[in-house]
Amino acid sequence: MQQLPPRLLKLSGEALGSSAGIHDRAEIARVCTEVVAGLAHGPVAIVVGGGNILRGAPLAAGAVDPTRGDYMGMLATLINALALKDGIERAGAKAVVVGPHAIPNVCAQYVREQVVAALYADTVVIFGGGTGHPFFTTDTAAALRAAEIGAAVVLKGSKVDGIYTADPKKVPTATRFDRLTYDQALEGRYGVMDTAAFALCRDRAIAIRVFDMTAPGTIAQALSLNPPGTLVGP
Repeated sequence: MQQLPPRLLKLSGEALGSSAGIHDRAEIARVCTEVVAGLAHGPVAIVVGGGNILRGAPLAAGAVDPTRGDYMGMLATLINALALKDGIERAGAKAVVVGPHAIPNVCAQYVREQVVAALYADTVVIFGGGTGHPFFTTDTAAALRAAEIGAAVVLKGSKVDGIYTADPKKVPTATRFDRLTYDQALEGRYGVMDTAAFALCRDRAIAIRVFDMTAPGTIAQALSLNPPGTLVGP
């Protein structure tokens, strides 16, 4: 039986937060339940951001050394990764947090063969800690890990249900694309991912699907055979 390629789910840290605290427990439970449902359609890996805990803009104002600020942001993503691991296990599946470096009781060190084996053993692999180096975004971490594990697609969860001709919040007549080529996305300057991440996905022919992760059911649907949003590919 042919193994299905993994899907790399890129989740925004901000979408996991709430006005009352850094984590919205009900939202995390919803996200994790949908991720577990998605395992029925093949292996799932996750890269999660840390924006609900720490944003880069205040640090860029000069209060913290930029390099140190990026390390602080990487630690924030590990906190979110642990929250997702807890939620996935509560939903009845196996999960492991993997980072660039091992931290006892927090994350295992990234070893490609071990990660791939875990994915095909029905374990959700949650990548935290970014790339382990400053000045790289979690988009770049997602593209890098997707390429390494042989993912067919990066599912980029956002607060918008796809890519539009203009910002739909500012331009009510903006229309959504169902599909774009890499060149069309570049020419339109739609800001699908940061430049380094987008170039890596294009060079490795990894599709990118942008969808709204905040609407109930959309994560499970994105991991199904009929995903929503806009697909960017060859």
